[in-house]
Amino acid sequence: MSKKYFGTDGIRGRVGEYPITPDFMLKLGWAAGMAFRKMGACKVLVGKDTRISGYMFESALEAGLTSAGADVMLLGPMPTPAIAYLSRTFQAEAGIVISASHNPHDDNGIKFFSGKGTKLPDELELMIEELLDTPMTVVESSKIGKVSRINDASGRYIEFCKSSVPTGTNFAGLKIVIDCAHGATYKVAPSVFSELGAEVVVLSAQPNGLNINDNCGSTHMGPLQAAVLAEHADLGIAFDGDGDRVLMVDHTGAIVDGDDLLFIIARDLHERGKLQGGVVGTLMSNLGLELALADLSIPFVRANVGDRYVIAELQERNWLVGGENSGHVVCFNHTTTGDAIIAALQVLMALKSRNEGLAQTRQALRKCPQVLINVRFGGGESPLEHPAVKEASARVTQAMAGRGRVLLRKSGTEPLVRVMVEGEDENQVRGYAEELAKLVTEVSA
Repeated sequence: MSKKYFGTDGIRGRVGEYPITPDFMLKLGWAAGMAFRKMGACKVLVGKDTRISGYMFESALEAGLTSAGADVMLLGPMPTPAIAYLSRTFQAEAGIVISASHNPHDDNGIKFFSGKGTKLPDELELMIEELLDTPMTVVESSKIGKVSRINDASGRYIEFCKSSVPTGTNFAGLKIVIDCAHGATYKVAPSVFSELGAEVVVLSAQPNGLNINDNCGSTHMGPLQAAVLAEHADLGIAFDGDGDRVLMVDHTGAIVDGDDLLFIIARDLHERGKLQGGVVGTLMSNLGLELALADLSIPFVRANVGDRYVIAELQERNWLVGGENSGHVVCFNHTTTGDAIIAALQVLMALKSRNEGLAQTRQALRKCPQVLINVRFGGGESPLEHPAVKEASARVTQAMAGRGRVLLRKSGTEPLVRVMVEGEDENQVRGYAEELAKLVTEVSA
């Protein structure tokens, strides 16, 4: 069984279920501390979102890290990308985030950043995994780590976010509704936008440990849509529980997803001559994004679904901008990981430079109709390997002549094949999707 506990997606699970338990967190903190100490003096930052179990896991991690001789600096509730930034600022060996992102309050998990604000090196991950299988020991008392709290962490991160736009930027006259999902952005996000001059109406910024992502934030856009209309606001911004996803709402109440935001940011950089290379999306990025970027002669490549794959592709190509339609947007010209507040600021700067509203600016990206059909199969050999399925998929792809695409993939959690067809003609797309789904069903029987 895999013991992959690390990476940009971290580990997640329900409280009380293996492996996300206090004793596991204690052992993980110890193993991480021992591994980090092998690099010399060891300082580790620990932040969390607002879910109630974060208190328990923070204490367990703190005990494990200090028992291995690591010094711990506690940040309290802070967005995930803030820990990446502050790990660099304080020249720590690592940063740890206790969060389950957009999941409900009874989930929790952990994510590691290196001292450079990036994914841990593979050799360090392997070392921690190996230490998890060894007996836990405590360093001698004179070498036990110390714990301190960074009281100005929020202020530091607010100033960092503001530094991602030009000095003197003023959003006066812009009315924004911000939904903080009762999560990690509840302190910092309203301050960032109001200090830059915008009129800010704040939703879901009263966390109680149980209400994170509960009918609010980027996974539940209805309240934000209603508030934008009721407040006659120019736009709305929705964050997820740990502040690495962002979606928006225009003045009409229409949702503006990650593909839209990615296009707006990339086009603005391109027009200013600051877009290095192209744009990285995922297998689920709408075809309309690819076509709109092609019209601007901006290269576009697709990574597997997951922000860690987007980041890896950006690093390999030395490009700056990538993201997912779920709202993970990475701007490497400003930070080392997906950052919802910084991405939102780049969108606002693009609107300002074009002197347009969000509804008008997004019109250049025309989404293609997309039909997704789930087909259940009984296990065994994947129907995707069947010659008839491969032939049909190739035939449909060829028939759409570069103005559509087919994506057939197995679910990672269920015995399902996901049949997705996308193109410019909705009736044609639906017909192709139903044809392929029927064929997959037949070969699975």
